[in-house]
This record gives sequence, structure tokens and C-alpha cells, in this order.
Amino acid sequence: MTRKYSALAATLALGLAAIAGSAHADEAKKPMEKCFGVAKAGQNDCAAGAGTTCAGTSKTDYQGNAWKLVDKGTCVTIKTPKGHGTLEAKA
Repeated sequence: MTRKYSALAATLALGLAAIAGSAHADEAKKPMEKCFGVAKAGQNDCAAGAGTTCAGTSKTDYQGNAWKLVDKGTCVTIKTPKGHGTLEAKA
């Protein structure tokens, strides 16, 4: 009886892992774009510009030369206290 439940649990776990994996793969296929000026301090994606070296190195909220990947077409609609996101770095 224990073997039967172990096999059932293993099958269920594999099924859930497959579903989670395919959901993640679908998200990875979404077209994305770099959006400048929308990341909070320390939450930018890589290559933030002068004064930073890579992901998580921006010094201030909504730093103009720090970018974050967002869904394509949404960048300029993201509003922050410093204005909207842009597709090009701000000084």
C-alpha cells in the first residue's frame, strides 16, 4: 500500500513540476525591453551606466541611467514620482 502512495505522490510531483516549468518557459518567451528610470535603488537589471557596475547597483530610486526589463510596449506607460519610464538613458 505504501508503494502505491509513493508512486502516486511521485507522479503528482512530476506533473506539478512540468506545469510550473512550462509556465516559466512561456514567460521567458515574452518580448521584453529595457526601461530606464523605473527601478528602485538596488533593484535595477545589469549595466546601469556610469557609477554602477551591474544588477542591483543603482544608488537612487528611479535613477535615469539604470534600467529594468519590462514587457515590451509598457515602458513609457510606467509612471514614477520622477516621471515616466523611457527607452533611452536619462542623465
